Amino acid sequence: MIAQLQGKLVEKNHTDLIIDCGGVGYFVEISLHTYSLIPNSEHIKVFTHMIVREDAQKLYGFMEKSEREVFKLLISVSGIGSNTARVMLSSLDPQQLANAIASGDVRTIQSVKGIGAKTAQRVILDLKDKILTVLGDTEISMFSSNLGKEEALSALETLGYLRKQSQKVVEKILTAEPEATVERIIKEALKQL
Repeated sequence: MIAQLQGKLVEKNHTDLIIDCGGVGYFVEISLHTYSLIPNSEHIKVFTHMIVREDAQKLYGFMEKSEREVFKLLISVSGIGSNTARVMLSSLDPQQLANAIASGDVRTIQSVKGIGAKTAQRVILDLKDKILTVLGDTEISMFSSNLGKEEALSALETLGYLRKQSQKVVEKILTAEPEATVERIIKEALKQL
């Protein structure tokens, strides 16, 4: 099993990269989150997870170990394959995904293309306890339990704002004011959107 690669970055695309390690070029599939973290340097180190099937051998790369751990958890869920897990990590960063799972936020997980309500619920049910052990309680956002977050997001969505865009703003507000009321969150979000 290949756990990491360190070498020369030959090619970088939004969905994959090629790394030359001692004259061998490895094709590594990546998420958009990892793509955004890749430095503009010649040498690179990525953590990897290899999946071997009858018809293919695929190598998935991650700039952060925590993203690789979330990926492994996602593919352990029935109905979530490696491509779906990669799409999930491209749509939501690992921290947002972990927060959504830990707080039981079905709508955020369902906002990922190709994820229905049943699959989102299965992800939460299967991973709620595991996500805390992988990322640790300290890394899970302190505002994940704030009940006003969901109400505020629903209200902003009703007003016509995109959920993804609203979520980033609401999370920023809750980081500054963890105990903010729903009304306060909505008012502050409207100023920033």
